[in-house]
Amino acid sequence: MTALVELTDVSKFYGNIRALEGVSLEVHAGEITCVLGDNGAGKSTLIKIIAGLHRHDAGTFAIEGEEVRLDSPREALDRGIATVYQDLAVVPLMPVWRNFFLGSEPTKGAGPFKRLDVAKMRETTRSELLRMGIDLRDVDQPIGTLSGGERQCVAIARAVYFGAKVLVLDEPTAALGVKQSGVVLKYVAAARDAGLGVVLITHNPHHAYLVGDRFVLLKRGAMAGSHAKSEIALDELTRQMAGGSELDQLSHELSRAGVTPGTGEPTDKGM
Repeated sequence: MTALVELTDVSKFYGNIRALEGVSLEVHAGEITCVLGDNGAGKSTLIKIIAGLHRHDAGTFAIEGEEVRLDSPREALDRGIATVYQDLAVVPLMPVWRNFFLGSEPTKGAGPFKRLDVAKMRETTRSELLRMGIDLRDVDQPIGTLSGGERQCVAIARAVYFGAKVLVLDEPTAALGVKQSGVVLKYVAAARDAGLGVVLITHNPHHAYLVGDRFVLLKRGAMAGSHAKSEIALDELTRQMAGGSELDQLSHELSRAGVTPGTGEPTDKGM
């Protein structure tokens, strides 16, 4: 199958600074590709390239087999790539239905009688959220009154409704508690089951392993690993995410310094 999105040896430089170098990933319909990395690993730069905010400097970026160089987020949207950022870009005091259609409001009438089709927006928002399994009490309530998890779910449902083929999620569970994170991951899986290709950016290997089909690990702008779920266990994914050999070296140094790793207790109890 042709990948919906395929990056091959993609690099991005800002002057002498290497933000991303030699990164490859594939996004297929009905699959979730998780991109994992610590702060400064290059995840944000990768998002910006896929979303059309920045052009890559080297390598190839293909959408459904066609090599592209995106010039803007609008071009990415037109090609079916929707990006949901951590801040969600919602207007807190506006109703849920207004945020659902923000920037793409349907109208009725013509000329001086042209106006927003409020009834259609309300009904569509309600039905689309229900289709994703989100049962809101009232789509007229300000979106700012929803929980962080509910706002993430509205953004995912919006992307599905407007015809996204690829959904890029920027750390959707980063600021959420355990229960809300579980709710968001359920709707991420629902987007996958609806046939979308999902790119899940996260620094939490446990969340990634719950829903992911492929895992790409970044470290200081470079590839640190690429695995299918069948090829790697959660413990090993967590170990690689945490630093792998560097973590082993740190453990060795701590034991030499007289501290038992994981406990903070002196190795010599008689001291």
